[in-house]
Amino acid sequence: MPLEQVGAVQLDHQPQKIVRYRQERTITVGALPRPGELPSVLFNDARKQLASLELPPGYRLSYGGEFEQQARAFGHVRIALVVSVLLIFLVLVWQFESVFKPLIVFAAIPFGLVGAVLGLVLTNTRFGFMAFLGVASLVGVIVSHIIVLFDFIEESREHGVPLHRAVIDAGLVRLRPVLVTVLATVGGLVPLALEGGPKWQQLVYVQIGGLLLATLVTKGVVPLLYVVMVEELKWIRWEPTRDPDEPQVESPPAPPELSHG
Repeated sequence: MPLEQVGAVQLDHQPQKIVRYRQERTITVGALPRPGELPSVLFNDARKQLASLELPPGYRLSYGGEFEQQARAFGHVRIALVVSVLLIFLVLVWQFESVFKPLIVFAAIPFGLVGAVLGLVLTNTRFGFMAFLGVASLVGVIVSHIIVLFDFIEESREHGVPLHRAVIDAGLVRLRPVLVTVLATVGGLVPLALEGGPKWQQLVYVQIGGLLLATLVTKGVVPLLYVVMVEELKWIRWEPTRDPDEPQVESPPAPPELSHG
């Protein structure tokens, strides 16, 4: 019997094998970005066009590959960031023996986040996974710099220095070491920003923008918040003491007690 009597013969493209993903037949379509381009940028451009694609009944579109891995990694880093912030807060509460003092330390974190966003906007860089890693590490660096300033204020309080003089001295004395540290960090990140490619530029611009803005702002904000919490809100106790510049007057010795027999 001729084959053409029972079927039609024609040339057509068919998959070489049947691929299943989670027990469902799947057709995978992938692409590689050009050198110097980020996969996330390519995916965002393609996703806009795929959103208007009309699929036949029984078909659906799902995204995998690097997009799926990136979403999973974002979740893990987000959990690690929350846990690390909570641990830092608990350590500061234990160190300063106060719940409100760590709030002053964490008050500078929003300024660092604003600087990170400005660093991405001014350089026309997209926010990706590496930028999120930069934000996670930026939080720890900002907190460490503020602790240096905050610890000086606490030491001045223990030595009997008045409140206003303590916060002013803390800003002046700790300004130089903090600036040297920040500028050295920024200088070390500049070569990576120039030659690191688009993947590392996200992390570098977040670090540079966040460190510069947070350092400049917190030198005035942290001492101001400390004064407000002591004088206005009364959340922090600052016991009045003498001025350390004033000479200490020794009290006369007490008269000897007389015993009656």
